[in-house]
Amino acid sequence: RKSYLHELSSKNISTKIYNVGGKEVSSLDLPGAIWNLPWNADLVHQVVTGMQSNARANTAHTKGRGDVRGGGKKPWQQKGTGRARHGSTRSPIWKGGGVSGGPRNDKNYAKAFPTKMRRKAMFMVLSEKVKNNLLVILDSMNIEKPKTKEMVNIIKNLPIKTDSRLVISPNNDKKIFLITRNIAKTGVSESRNLNVVDLLNYKYVLISKDGIKDIEATFSSKK
Repeated sequence: RKSYLHELSSKNISTKIYNVGGKEVSSLDLPGAIWNLPWNADLVHQVVTGMQSNARANTAHTKGRGDVRGGGKKPWQQKGTGRARHGSTRSPIWKGGGVSGGPRNDKNYAKAFPTKMRRKAMFMVLSEKVKNNLLVILDSMNIEKPKTKEMVNIIKNLPIKTDSRLVISPNNDKKIFLITRNIAKTGVSESRNLNVVDLLNYKYVLISKDGIKDIEATFSSKK
């Protein structure tokens, strides 16, 4: 089984290339080490939950009985009053007292996992996008007039007009970010900032051939 999976991951996979008019112009062989990996749901789930935990702001905070002001004096004597015994008005069962078991901002939700694990999970999601024809590759993202309307027209020409999509721009290309960020159901990310959570939040992935090269150069195991 291991030899079969290794052989499968080493095979290149072919995909279509479109121009800005939505016409198929050529094809591209993608390296199997990134774009043709077998699916492992457990690994992807572990990485996604870990990244979501690391992104938690952890701002909710409640005061316990030791943090609330006052309550140093015993409300009444221990015996003889006929009432229940109490040692402090800051007890959680008193109004204005501390909170028992509430959220604390000193709790650490961070999870550490190897970089290889995070990258492999991302490669698996990319491989699933390719296998399900959810990866749309443009021959170029060099738009003559960098305006949002131009990007909207490009999306309408491609088979992603009604579904959510993630536009991956080449590294250091701010124009794509500026003309894409206001389009509905559209996310944008640079190739070097790509991650599993962003890929799973959108159905389609729109990228150029330059973006493909940037992903391979940034996340290559040889590097």
